[in-house]
Amino acid sequence: MITLTAILIALAALVYSLAVRRGEAGAPAAHPADPMLEKQEILYENLRDLQFEFRVGKLTEQDYQQAKAELQKELALVTAAAPPAPSPKPAPAPEGLVCPRCGARFAQPMKFCGECGQAMSGGAA
Repeated sequence: MITLTAILIALAALVYSLAVRRGEAGAPAAHPADPMLEKQEILYENLRDLQFEFRVGKLTEQDYQQAKAELQKELALVTAAAPPAPSPKPAPAPEGLVCPRCGARFAQPMKFCGECGQAMSGGAA
């Protein structure tokens, strides 16, 4: 009887220690665009797999072209439905490198713009 109880306690401890409860896995927060991006990645992977299978001779040319066209259509639909990725903002140029009037750029700080003559703030003395 004691042996059976010890086995059951050991088994319960093992199951408890190996079980991962929901929310404790440290999964990143889901973003609304994640399902679309995940679908895109899956389709790209399927296209790569399809090309590999064609190259090793598992598919005929006709089957390959037909399957490729279907995957590309689906990828186009998913890509069109996905929100555009935010474009990174360019870093502001240090004072004296970009003319405030004409927008000309210079490699070193200038006192006056070499294009339009505008006084540049922060230029060399």
